[in-house]
Formats: sequence, C-alpha cells, structure tokens
Amino acid sequence: MRYPFKQVDVFTKVPYLGNPVAVVLEAEGLAAEQMRQIAAWTNLSETTFVLPPVSDKADYRLRIFTPSTELPFAGHPSVGSAHAVLETRNVNSGNGRLVQECGAGLLGIEVLGEGADRQIFITCPAPSIDVLNESILAPLEEALQAELSAACSPLIINVGPKWLIVEFPTSELVQQLMPNALLIKELSIELGITGITVFGFSDRKDIPIYVRSFAPAEGIDEDPVCGSGNACVAAYLKEHGLLQPVGDCYVANQGQEVSRNGFVSIKVGSQTGVIQIGGNSVTCIDGHIFAQDSK
Repeated sequence: MRYPFKQVDVFTKVPYLGNPVAVVLEAEGLAAEQMRQIAAWTNLSETTFVLPPVSDKADYRLRIFTPSTELPFAGHPSVGSAHAVLETRNVNSGNGRLVQECGAGLLGIEVLGEGADRQIFITCPAPSIDVLNESILAPLEEALQAELSAACSPLIINVGPKWLIVEFPTSELVQQLMPNALLIKELSIELGITGITVFGFSDRKDIPIYVRSFAPAEGIDEDPVCGSGNACVAAYLKEHGLLQPVGDCYVANQGQEVSRNGFVSIKVGSQTGVIQIGGNSVTCIDGHIFAQDSK
C-alpha cells in the first residue's frame, strides 16, 4: 500500500533549519505496531500518522510516535502535521481554525496567513506543575555539568510530554552547556520525565529567550526545536512571574547547537493562561511511503 508522506521542517521558513517531522497521511490502513516501526525507521524525534477523527468536533486525528514511544501530544509534530494536512487540501481552514484530536484530547489550531508566510498555532494542553525535590538539584547539576544559580527554581511541567524546566540567567550560559547524556537519561528515567529543557534570557527584545531540550531517554540526545519544551518554558515563566519582561507574546530561538535555527512563537493568554505555540513550516519531502495494509 502507498501512503501519502511528507517530511516537514517546523518553526522555520528555510528548509533544513527547523525541526523535521515525518507525516504519514491517510494512515488508517496501518496498525499501531507498523506505526512504531515506521517511526523507528525515520529516526526523527517524532513521526505522526493522520487518521479520520473519532469526534465529530475534530477535523482529523493524530497519533504521535518518537523512535521508542507514543506521545499524547507534542508541539512541533502538531504544527507540522497541520501544515501537511492543509497542503493536501483535505480540510477547510477558511475560517482560520482547525481542531486536532490526539491522545491529549481536542486541541484548537489557529491558521494565520497563506503560503510561505503562513503560521500555525496549536493550543497546548493545560500544564500541570510539580516542584522539584531539592535532593535532585545536585544530580541535576552533574547531569547538565553546570552550576545552577541561586535564583533558579526548577519545575517539572507536564503538557503531555513532561519536561524538567531549568532556568539560566543568560542565553550564553545555555549555549555553552555540554551536558552528560547518560546522566540525563538516568535522571529522566528516575523522575519519569521526557527530558530536561533549559532556557536563558537574551538581550534581544525581538527574541528574548533561548532554549535547549535534551531527551536521551526517548532516543533524542538533543531535540532541535521543541514545541512542548517551549510551552513548558512559557508555563514556568508564568508560574514564577517572569512573563512581564518578555511579554505575553514572544519568540524563542533554539537549535543552533545541532546545526538548526528555529524560531518558536509563544502566546500566553493574559486572563486565561492558555498557551499557544506556533510558527512557520516548510515541506522538504513530498511523496509516498510503502507498507503492508494491516487489514
């Protein structure tokens, strides 16, 4: 069987500079085990499968796989999959709205603009927040191979993927990090988290936040440009009262250390606290993938 297939770079207008996601469209002929095999084969941080919705309120249903596990939600795969779905013209976004059904429920999608300038924003699941036990601070510093500042108050934030969010005073400190992937993996397994996302403040008003995300327990030593990690950073900023300097709408940069350079736009509802993440996307591969029909 031939299944329509796209590989989309997310959070960029420029091919090969964002975070790639593989999108298999019209995937209802595939069994879950086949999806896992395809996700392991693409060897990207995530591979998605577009399916008919179960809910009559949704435009489509999405299953999201890392090379090793299935996720209820992920940011850049949701944005990139919406981009791929819109390119197939199987859904109508004439009102600038779509609804994605996934493991995290029904999530709204906002579509702004057209063509290369089109931006897609996904409404993230409401975050749940846990304070980190102080006994983890020393192993965390060892894993990151960096000393944490006295002002740093790490939080575990869950938006489907569960990230340990760590603040550094400056973007330069974040970019200089050379963490120990094995120790991050061990700590992630111990805490039951997806990985560690770190961020620091830049001196640029247009791009005030720099981010890096490490998830070796999921087979991803460093995620190029992480949507869910950025959503959790926004939740951290809101929780600690740090949004005012950067604003309710800001842009974060990520990926330079792995030869990527993505830009994530974040919106935080001033009254609701609802977090949206989004940006541009560009298709790099457009064709078909072959697999045996599970039926």
